[in-house]
Amino acid sequence: MSLRGAGRRSNLKHMNKQYYIYIMTNKTNRVLYTGVTNDLKRRVYEHKKKLVEGFTKRYNIGKLVYYEVCENVESAILREKQIKGGSRQKKIQLVNSMNKEWCDLYKEL
Repeated sequence: MSLRGAGRRSNLKHMNKQYYIYIMTNKTNRVLYTGVTNDLKRRVYEHKKKLVEGFTKRYNIGKLVYYEVCENVESAILREKQIKGGSRQKKIQLVNSMNKEWCDLYKEL
């Protein structure tokens, strides 16, 4: 059995992967959380069901209100840092640009 080309298939699989930057909030839209993942549906589910210890569990974060798609992990992490480094007002503007009603987008995934 030849392993020739196995690395290429692995790289192609990695190249087709998508990464997501997302913003979630609580029921009253007062607390914002920004994160990054390669499986948005799974990750939001984990937050909703309080399976993730930490900030989102403590502040009852369970509503997905914004997300973006990136083609590679490096750009996703850079974008997450950019959003996290911005003001609350900039995050609100981002959410409003995609989701003026601040509806839970989880149902659409």
